[in-house]
Amino acid sequence: MSTDDANRLWTRSMPEAYERHLVPVFFRPFAVDLAARAAVLRPRTVLELAAGTGALTSALLTSVPTASVVATDLNEAMVTAGSAREPRAEWRQADSQDLPFEDDSFDLVVCQFGVMFFPDRPAAYTEVRRVLAPQGRFLFNSWGPLASHGFGAAFQTTLEQSMPDGAPPFLKDVPHGYSDPAVVTADLAAAGLTLATAEEITLEGVAESAASIATGFLTGTPVSAAVQAREDAQAIQVAVTQKMTDRLGTGPVTAPMTATVYTAHQ
Repeated sequence: MSTDDANRLWTRSMPEAYERHLVPVFFRPFAVDLAARAAVLRPRTVLELAAGTGALTSALLTSVPTASVVATDLNEAMVTAGSAREPRAEWRQADSQDLPFEDDSFDLVVCQFGVMFFPDRPAAYTEVRRVLAPQGRFLFNSWGPLASHGFGAAFQTTLEQSMPDGAPPFLKDVPHGYSDPAVVTADLAAAGLTLATAEEITLEGVAESAASIATGFLTGTPVSAAVQAREDAQAIQVAVTQKMTDRLGTGPVTAPMTATVYTAHQ
C-alpha cells in the first residue's frame, strides 16, 4: 500500500475514536457554519461527499429540513457508522471521482473537510459539475495551514518530538495540505466550475482535555497505522499525551481553528 493510499484509509476501528474525540471539537462547529450557508441556498436535493460519521449530515437535516439528503463516503467503515448515527439521510458508499448518480441530480453538493483526501481533485470536481443541476452550487471547506490549527499544530509538534526518527506527516500532507485558495480555484476551473466565493473563517475548538485530542489523532485517523506498527507504540502514545497536556494545559482546553469556505457553480 502506498503512503498516499494509507493516508486515505479509514479502518473499521477508527470511526468510534474519530466520532468520540475529534468530531465534537473540530467538525461540529464548522458543520453548523456550512449548514447555515446551505440553508440560505434553499436546496431541495443535497449530495454530501466524504460525509464521515455524519456531523454535517445532521446539521444539514436540521437547517434544511425539507431537503432530501444523500450522504456518501468512500470508506465502508464511515458509511456504516454514519448511517447508524444519522438514519434520516440516505447513505451510499461512493467514490467522489466516479459518482453513481445521474446528471443534473442535485441542487447542492456539499463537502466538509473532504476534498483534501481526493487523489485527483479536478476529476472529483468534474463529477460534482456533472451531477449538479444547472443552477446548483458546490459548497465545501478546507483546513488552513497546519500552523493555523491550534490542536493540530500542537499534536504534530509533540508527535515529532516523540518520534524523532520519523513522525508520520499525515496532518501536514493531507488535512492541511490543500490550503492555498489559488490552487483550489485552479482545480475548480480545470473541472469547468467557477469559484463564486472564498471566505477564511476561524472558529474556536473546545475539547474536554488535551489527552482526548491526542487519543483522537492517535487512534481515529490514519496516523494510528504508522504508530501501531511500531514496537514502542504504547510509549509513543504516553509521551504524546503527556506532551500535549504540558503544552495545552489540564482540564478543558481551547484553540483556534482556521479554514476556508468555498462556493462554486457551473
